[in-house]
Amino acid sequence: MGEVRTVERSSAGRAALELLVHGVGGATPEKMLNDPRTVRITGDDTAAVYRRAEDADADAPAADANTTAGDHGGRPIPEAYVWSNLTSGNGTRALWLLLLPFMVVNLAHWMRPAAREGTRAVRLYGLLVRLAGLSLTVLLVAAACEVALDLTAWQCAGTPACAARHSWLGFLSPTGSNGGWWSLPGRRLALAALVPTALTGLLWYLAHRTWRAYESQEPLDRGPGPENGPGHTALSRPGFWYGRRLVARLRAAHTAAGLLTVAAAVGTAAAREDRRPGGPALLDTLGRLLEVSLAAGALAVVWVVCRRGRSERRLDRRIDAHLVHRLPLTALVLLTLTLVYAAWARPGWRSSGRLPGDAAFGGIALAQGALVIALAVVAHVLHRGPKGASAPGGPEAADAGRSALRGLGGPAVAMLACALGGVMSGGVSQRVSDWLDGTGTFLHGPPVLLTWQASVIPVLLVVLLVLIGLLGRRAWLLTRAERLSVARDYDADPGDPARTGRIARTRAMATLTDRGPLLVAVTSTTTLLLGAGALVGAFGTGKTPVRATEAAGPFVQGAAQTAQALGSWLIGLGFILFVTWGRRAYKDASARRTIGILWDVGTFWPRAAHPFAPPCYAERAVPDLTWRVATWTRATGGRLVISGHSQGSVLAAAAAWQLKPSDRKRVALLTYGSPIERLYGRWFPAHFGPAALVALHEDIDCWRNLYRLTDPIGGPVRLSGDDCGPEVDREALADPLAYGRTAQHPLPAPILGHSDYQADPAFAQERERLLARLRPEVPVQRG
Repeated sequence: MGEVRTVERSSAGRAALELLVHGVGGATPEKMLNDPRTVRITGDDTAAVYRRAEDADADAPAADANTTAGDHGGRPIPEAYVWSNLTSGNGTRALWLLLLPFMVVNLAHWMRPAAREGTRAVRLYGLLVRLAGLSLTVLLVAAACEVALDLTAWQCAGTPACAARHSWLGFLSPTGSNGGWWSLPGRRLALAALVPTALTGLLWYLAHRTWRAYESQEPLDRGPGPENGPGHTALSRPGFWYGRRLVARLRAAHTAAGLLTVAAAVGTAAAREDRRPGGPALLDTLGRLLEVSLAAGALAVVWVVCRRGRSERRLDRRIDAHLVHRLPLTALVLLTLTLVYAAWARPGWRSSGRLPGDAAFGGIALAQGALVIALAVVAHVLHRGPKGASAPGGPEAADAGRSALRGLGGPAVAMLACALGGVMSGGVSQRVSDWLDGTGTFLHGPPVLLTWQASVIPVLLVVLLVLIGLLGRRAWLLTRAERLSVARDYDADPGDPARTGRIARTRAMATLTDRGPLLVAVTSTTTLLLGAGALVGAFGTGKTPVRATEAAGPFVQGAAQTAQALGSWLIGLGFILFVTWGRRAYKDASARRTIGILWDVGTFWPRAAHPFAPPCYAERAVPDLTWRVATWTRATGGRLVISGHSQGSVLAAAAAWQLKPSDRKRVALLTYGSPIERLYGRWFPAHFGPAALVALHEDIDCWRNLYRLTDPIGGPVRLSGDDCGPEVDREALADPLAYGRTAQHPLPAPILGHSDYQADPAFAQERERLLARLRPEVPVQRG
């Protein structure tokens, strides 16, 4: 790096830059810069920095050493960082809806309570979440096996009446093909196994392609920094946004787990036939050897998942090539051997009943419940830790006090991820079963546990409807109370009742975001209890709810019939709506943007628990911003304000953490509509808790935050002013800007809520305040 010298420039001659970062939903550079003529300064079609055409060379050096070629007289040069294509660029992104459970469980990894890094409890927390993620992969592949192997190849193709209804199954049916080569049960299973194998291969391909596009984006290498002090956050580590090694390991492990699941589904059925009295001894021996090999492969997968977590303290460029290639290849070889073993001719083998899926799905559900409970215990221990070690009212105490669900947000969200996986698995199985067996008389149907799980959905919906009703009543009461506040704020007594009501209602509805922890807590707790009840009912009776209550009274039996029928209908309807939404998003740009908004929030975090989750766009966006800020400030020595709206404010803060301490002092933050404390601070306290935000406030030159009471997403940062600068939060902005018609607003002003913060005069005032505060003497790099 070149020598650094100090150049004194007048306030009018110094370069000043305002880097705009948009929020959820995306924006065009023309709209962000308020100019139809824009040029790309740096970047590609996925994410880039834009300027107005007239400002393209505004900060180029001029003949006068104290000025620039396009001297703006101290006015900041606006730049726009556009990253919307990272999340909502094309129609194929809508297919990421199918990966929703994986994304949710990945969020649980980052929701752990604040605690000292490197402790056993922190490592155990990450390990448990990774195991929960592994169970979701096994569940998804097991559901595909249930549809392809059990319902289609085993039950329907083996039942003459069902095979006759579906002519495309004729070559698999013993009667339809007159005992053809593919009609043997083992060969039918081997052929059907190509479906879940292809699904596993598709997941591997998507993860590998996005891994090369996202995780392989190398951030700015600034070397390791100090990691002591209460305000340290992992977001400041050099390797935080470079999860290349871990994602490669997890991708190999989960791919192997999927292939081994398919092999177990096929091999178990054949081995059960060979163990019957009079079965072939050679095949029985081969079956036992394959089962031992599959068990050893499963242990190897679990070892890889548990062995290593994230390496964040440095840029870990290593790739465990031997593991990444050999583990999936070994699983594929075992699967191939299993298919050959199952396809071997076995005279007298006939398909009847169901494949042994109840035990498999029951074991997965039991393991997931145990993992969630263990995760809750660890999270509770971590949550209590900072309280005892912190001073009353200090940042560490605030971390514990503001954490969602008292530190149990991660386990609750992990429970929701498992529930989503169960609903999707049960929905697919139930819909395919109904499609294959229209009359409900030919097939035994999906495993009993899936039917029990579907039957408890109506109960869950009743609980949620009651909770939503209570929240609606609270919003109504709050609306009445807000009417007085609106009249007082705008000095509008009596004012227009309709206008006052709209403003008050918008404010009241905006507060529902703060009730999110309650909704998550009730949903996850109810799901855990109902899931446990379904597990007990399925294994205790071995029958569906209707058949299990045949000896009970009419009321109980009627309730069971209603719950089972309604649950089956609801789970099927949910699956159909899910697929329909995905198809619509593929064709409709507006719907695709809506899904992109969901992904903007859900895929901010790196893939630390599940490699098949949608990719982390911040692993591209944060290095982009860091490189741009660092190189521009060092090259020009100018003043820089990062203006971040909504999710863009979170990216701006993450980029500031990645800068060198000397570079942070040249940067100011202007955030508006920011969820950085309201959502991220509460749900991700280990990374955005008060201690981390206080440290960021001290490291950068200055920070100002704008918010509105009508904004359902943004809120105050809650940092007071001290030696490191003024108070971060400005008083809540008026929304609307005027209550009635005025000289400045001759037409009624709209209620803006989360949008158009730049239309408020306070935005320009705060930006000028930040630029004026930045130091007049800054170092300039000399090449």
